Amino acid sequence: MSNDSEKRILDGTSWAEFCDTLKSAGEVVLRDTSPMDAFERAEGFRYLSRLTRVALESYIEFADPKFPVLRRPAHETVKIGADNPDNHYQSAAISGAHEYVIRGQRNTVHYLGMGTYVGNYGSGGRMGQSGYIEGIDLEYGEDGGFEILLSCEKPASGNWLPMEPDTSSLIVRQTYQDRANEQIADITIERVGGEGALPITAAHVDEGLAAAAAYVRGTANLFTDWTESFAKYPNELRLLDPSIATAAHGDPNICYFHGYWELEPGQALEIEAAPPECDYWNFQLNNYWMESLDYRYHRIDVNHHGARQEDDGRVVIIVAATDPGRGNWIDTAGHERGTMCLRWIRADHHPQPVCRVIDLPG
Repeated sequence: MSNDSEKRILDGTSWAEFCDTLKSAGEVVLRDTSPMDAFERAEGFRYLSRLTRVALESYIEFADPKFPVLRRPAHETVKIGADNPDNHYQSAAISGAHEYVIRGQRNTVHYLGMGTYVGNYGSGGRMGQSGYIEGIDLEYGEDGGFEILLSCEKPASGNWLPMEPDTSSLIVRQTYQDRANEQIADITIERVGGEGALPITAAHVDEGLAAAAAYVRGTANLFTDWTESFAKYPNELRLLDPSIATAAHGDPNICYFHGYWELEPGQALEIEAAPPECDYWNFQLNNYWMESLDYRYHRIDVNHHGARQEDDGRVVIIVAATDPGRGNWIDTAGHERGTMCLRWIRADHHPQPVCRVIDLPG
């Protein structure tokens, strides 16, 4: 492989194939079923550029499982698969061939979950979860610190996050209920017995470029396929099969309702929900490409901490271009259609939300 990689790097094949695969990813935006207006297609091509940016970080810059680095795979300008605006996402490349130690301070963030996963979007192989642990399950020191061993074999004692031989990534989800007043956990990861980063090789770049391009195309196809499936039931929220969520590297303790929304001028989508007893819930609005709308400048989500409740305990959410003056307004932020997500953590039952399209007062 090394000699072949050197040849591919020397003659430019690696780069040419990377560019060709990225070009083919554009076919997702140009599907006959995708929105035809320039605004949403512009968002689609920006989405591909964002995926390219994070893919190069994932598979070129921070791809060595011998020297793992926690980075942010989704944030304010990289959005993937109904990313939660309340989440601080982190990820690192790891391998079931090694063992790792996570060290950290819990601090005050509302929810902390860490999972090990197999496969990646676009990898074409097995995808799923190989281990999971939550903050409430950890043993802590007197100073609030913790250590977690990541390994295939269970240790005799202490915090353990399981891996499998083909484990390839760690994903950390830190979820705020009140971002302004909570501090995320401080976390580091290192390989047991590991050395520092090694010089780059032709094989690293050759394989990384191929994996990055496959990730862009695979991710775009996966979540656009989801949108098309949601669009068969417009303006409804439907329970997502937990096995589909797990295969897409979701949190096993979260129940997800997804849907497709589309409104005419002067219309709004009214959603009535009776969230069960749970650790956390939120509702958010996304664009057609399943990117959360820009929560830096618009109110596009609401959670259990900030939601206004009715006298009978119901939560009324109103998706509209303008504030209706009641319920919990979610701003469409200049969009006429897109996807939406309602999720809750550690609920013992999953009541169905009710959605209806209404006319706004003239």
